[in-house]
Amino acid sequence: MSTNSNTIRRTPPGILLIRNIRGKDWSLKSYRYIILLLTFIAYATYHASRKPSSIVKSVLYPESMKSSDPPWPVGNVFIEEEFSGFGTNGVNNKGWYPFNGTDGTSKLGEIDVAFLACYSSGMYVAGHLGDTLDLRLFLTIGMIGSGIFVGLFGMGYYWNIHEFWFYLFMQMVAGLFQATGWPSVVAVIGNWFGKRKRGLIMGIWNAHTSVGNISGSLLAAAVLDYGWGWSFIVPGALIASAGVLVYLFLPAYPEDIGFSGANASSSEEEDRIQKASEQKGSAVNVEKSSDLKAGSGSRKGIGIFEACSIPGVIPFALCLFFSKLVAYTFLYWLPFYLSQTEIGGEYMSVKSAGNLSTLFDVGGIVGGVLAGYISDKLIARATTAATFMFAAIPSMILYRLYGNISRATNILLMMIAGLFVNGPYALITTAVSADLGTHSSLRGDSRALATVTAIIDGTGSVGAALGPLITGFLSSKGWDTVFMMLNAGALIASLLLSHLVIAEFRERTSKPLPPSHGQQNHEATGSQPLLGVSNIQNNLCSLCGKVPETLILLCWCPPPSGSLKLNVDGAIRSDASCGGIGGLLRNAEGCSLASFSKKFGPGLLISAELLAIKYGIEMFLSSQWFGSYSLIVESDRKNAIDLLLNPSASPSFLFCLVREISDSFCGKDVSIRHISRNGNIVADLLAKAGIG
Repeated sequence: MSTNSNTIRRTPPGILLIRNIRGKDWSLKSYRYIILLLTFIAYATYHASRKPSSIVKSVLYPESMKSSDPPWPVGNVFIEEEFSGFGTNGVNNKGWYPFNGTDGTSKLGEIDVAFLACYSSGMYVAGHLGDTLDLRLFLTIGMIGSGIFVGLFGMGYYWNIHEFWFYLFMQMVAGLFQATGWPSVVAVIGNWFGKRKRGLIMGIWNAHTSVGNISGSLLAAAVLDYGWGWSFIVPGALIASAGVLVYLFLPAYPEDIGFSGANASSSEEEDRIQKASEQKGSAVNVEKSSDLKAGSGSRKGIGIFEACSIPGVIPFALCLFFSKLVAYTFLYWLPFYLSQTEIGGEYMSVKSAGNLSTLFDVGGIVGGVLAGYISDKLIARATTAATFMFAAIPSMILYRLYGNISRATNILLMMIAGLFVNGPYALITTAVSADLGTHSSLRGDSRALATVTAIIDGTGSVGAALGPLITGFLSSKGWDTVFMMLNAGALIASLLLSHLVIAEFRERTSKPLPPSHGQQNHEATGSQPLLGVSNIQNNLCSLCGKVPETLILLCWCPPPSGSLKLNVDGAIRSDASCGGIGGLLRNAEGCSLASFSKKFGPGLLISAELLAIKYGIEMFLSSQWFGSYSLIVESDRKNAIDLLLNPSASPSFLFCLVREISDSFCGKDVSIRHISRNGNIVADLLAKAGIG
């Protein structure tokens, strides 16, 4: 790795220390595990630091308290309890002015709304700053700042402060610092992980939200006996400590430690890098990439309006608005609904209702993982999200109608509702945001991950603030009215993605390849450059019963002198279980110079065609002929060519790939044009051979 000062400056100091101690570097795979762990811890502490306000409400405003036991899973879980005049700290609790008056609940509500308002508005600015500044330092400052102001809220107890503005101000500033978290951690994950299995990985990783909520509740309750101030100070110290950990060990970009970006290199290059790093230890620094940029500092951020112009950002942001409106209404109001609803012929205590409501989040964890897995398999984020939101409507209706039959029925229907409500919410805030943010920025000089994530989640956070607020008014008219609002929100969320769903469906149903096709071709494994010209001609004879040379002369024209021609094609099975790509590079005499035939996982035909073009161009650019010859690329899918000539017209799920391809040959002597199927039969055969 180059000793460029900018690169060295952005390598985390903890990693530099470990390199010096070990005498060699970690592999790419090891770094990815570290990234997952550090970002999981980071955002879990963000959520843990948000929980104290809900835990101490019963101490600040004792009329709202029903139980003196610690929360689940420490104390009894689903029990009936009467009101106790003693606080959770074991002494007679008269509350804390200014929250113990008749308007105490109103003041507590104002603090919550102020926090969410600053959080959602700060998200837009934080996202742009995250793409402009060093992500590691930006995330560190946000975590330490959050810890300081959460802790200052608790210090009001020891400083004996009874001014409402003090607590309001602390929460507002804490909300602004908290806005740094989500765009930053999603951006880091997107930088390190390509699109393969991104939905599943992020679905599992997104469990940090529930882990943080539960751990924050337990931690705040555990120290409540020593005074409610400690319930803020300890979580504040925890997130600040995690911020120091992030500063020491978190490389925000692979380039910051000498690896090429996950979204900028092929899987073969990543495998080569990883093997080199495992075999050569510290010598990997000079092997990792010959054209690395000087760390993340060499990039520039894009503007908010430019990020909004990325196809799919606005529909997904608006969808998340209504999705979070539904999800956060359950989050804030489900315990109250359970305590006010007769279940199995009896009412439960406030504590029991709160404990029972956590099972909604358990269903949400399963939903997030399931949505990510399905979207990876189908390569259809919008279809998966819209389907889950549609399914949430009958699940919420069933929960409202039959949830009061018994506690077991209530738990089952609640977890099913949580699965469908939180599934798309988790998918959009993680994998979708990363997909839309990893466009040409990771090959050019701009960055969009944090900005796109902030736009999407910031818009969703506005819905998260409005949902509980609207529910407060509608609940006075009856819970049926509230559930009508929730069903309407889920319906609107799904309809907002209808255009993207149609686009995904059209691509999936176009130009299918029967499963039997390709079985007679020579099998091609992933990285072999394959099939010589003689094998291609033999297969043409078996398929067409014609003299291959005559067929090629009739259907394929050689390039002019000084140019090479690359014919590519993609194919998929009719069941979309797998696909193949193939291509052949020939000179003006018609002689084959190089070929490829590769298999890839389930996907759409347009994606296969674009991958074939991408791989073929990369093969040429890394070959001995680049610089001496111009290149003509021919494909028989006109819509793929049209997208490359006009990337802004690409659907959201293809935008990143299209921009990456167009950027790869921008400024080079490479042209792309359409050719008939008959003229592309060799590439078609290679693509089918890739399926095996």
